[in-house]
Amino acid sequence: MAHPSTLSTPLNHRGSGLADSALLICIGIGNEAQLLTSIVNLIANCRLPPRLPPARSMADLEHAALKQNEHLLLDQPLLRLPNELLRKNFRSAHFTIEKDTSSLKTLLKESATAAVSGRASQQDVLKNMDAIISRMRGVKRKLTTYAEQESRLHMQMAARISHLDELYSINTVEDVKYEAWSRRRLDRLLADYLLRRGFIQSATDLATERGIQDLVDVETFVNMSRIREALLHGSVNDALVWCTENKKELRKMEQGQSKLEFMLRYQQYIELIRTQSQPKLMEAIAHAKKHLIPYANVYGKEVQQACGLLAYPPNSQVSSAYADLYKPSRWVELADLFTKAHNSLLSIPTVPLLHVALSSGLSALKTPACHSSNKGEGTSILGHGVCPICSTELNALSRYLPYAHHTKSHVEYDLMLLPNGRVCGTQRLKEQAKKAGLSADLVKDPRTGETYPLKDLKKVYIS
Repeated sequence: MAHPSTLSTPLNHRGSGLADSALLICIGIGNEAQLLTSIVNLIANCRLPPRLPPARSMADLEHAALKQNEHLLLDQPLLRLPNELLRKNFRSAHFTIEKDTSSLKTLLKESATAAVSGRASQQDVLKNMDAIISRMRGVKRKLTTYAEQESRLHMQMAARISHLDELYSINTVEDVKYEAWSRRRLDRLLADYLLRRGFIQSATDLATERGIQDLVDVETFVNMSRIREALLHGSVNDALVWCTENKKELRKMEQGQSKLEFMLRYQQYIELIRTQSQPKLMEAIAHAKKHLIPYANVYGKEVQQACGLLAYPPNSQVSSAYADLYKPSRWVELADLFTKAHNSLLSIPTVPLLHVALSSGLSALKTPACHSSNKGEGTSILGHGVCPICSTELNALSRYLPYAHHTKSHVEYDLMLLPNGRVCGTQRLKEQAKKAGLSADLVKDPRTGETYPLKDLKKVYIS
C-alpha cells in the first residue's frame, strides 16, 4: 500500500474523511508515540465539512419571513408629524410674507406720494425709509427662522425615511440586522412614551445616548407640555396664544376639539366671577359680551350657565350645575382638551405607540387562562411568573384585549385532571413538586399552588 507521502490528494481533502486519514498514518508510522501525536495534530488541523443546518419546513420559513409593510403600520406617525410641521411652518411663513409685504407696500406708497407732492420734508422721508428698512429686516429675521426650521425638518424627514428603509433590506426576523433595528425602534417608542408622560429630560437623555434625536419629536412635546403645565397651574394665556396661531386649522376640526378656545374664554370668565369684586364683575360682563355671547347659537347651554353664574357666588348654596363650574378639576379637563386638540391637529396618536405595540404582542400571547382566576385583581400572583399577560405591570392593559387566534393547538400528551378541575401535564406536575420539595406521591398545581396526592389524579384523553 502506498505511503501517505506518495498520495497526491491532501489528507484533509480526501473523500474518506478523518477515519481514512488516521488509517493512512497508522500504516506509514510504526512508533506508537509518534502515531498518537500525529493523530492529535491531524484532528487539530483538519478541516471538517461544514455542518448543514437542520431542514426547515415551509411553515417555519413563512413564519420567519418579515412583512415590512405590516411592520410599518405602527410607524406612520414617524413621517406624519414632520410633514404636518412642514405644512404649519410653510403657512406661517406665507402669512408673514403676505402681511408684512402688504404693510411695506402701503408704507412705501405713502412715503413716495408725500415726497413727490412736497407734503413731507427730507427728514420725514428719511425717517420713513428707515422704518421701511427696519421692517424689512424684521421680515428677514422671521423668514430666516422659518428657513432654518424647514431645513431641520427636512433633515429629520430624511433620517426617518432612511431608518424605515433599512427594514426593506431585511428579509427575515432571524436576521441580526432586524434585532438591531427593533432595538432602535423600541428606544424610540420608549422616548415617545416618556415625552407624553412629561419626563422630558429622561426622554432627551435616552434619545441622545441612543443617537435617535432625529427620530424623536422632543421639541413638539416640550411645547405641548409647557402649555399643559400652564393650564394645570391656572393660566390660559399660553393656550390662547396657541389657539390664535392655529385658528384656521381649529375651525376645520370637529366641534368637540375646536371648542378649546371657547372653553378657555369660559374659564377666564369663571375666574373673574370667582373674585366677587365689583371691578372684576364688570370686567366679566364685558368679557362675556365679547367672547361668549357671539357663540350663543353654537354653545347655548354654556352661555346660559355663564349668565346665571353672575347670581351665584362660589360659596353660595347652588345647584350642582353651577357648583361644578367652580371646581379646580376644570383645569385638568381643559388640559386634556388642549392635549386632544394638539394631537389631532398634528396627527399624533392619542394612545402612546408603546401601548399599541404592547397590545398587539399581548393579544398574540393571551389565552382564556390568563384572566380566569383572580378576576378582580391585577396582580402577578396569577400563576406563571413568566407570563406577561398575568404580570402586575401588563395585566390591566391586556384585560380587554382579544384572545390570540391560533389555527393549531398545542396540547401536552400526558394530561391529568386535578381534583380542583384543572388540567395539567404529568411531567410539569412532577417538576413543580420537585421544585417545591414534595414527596414522590404528591403533586402541586402550578397555578394555584394547591397540593394533591398523586393517586387522586385522573388521566385525560383528548377526543
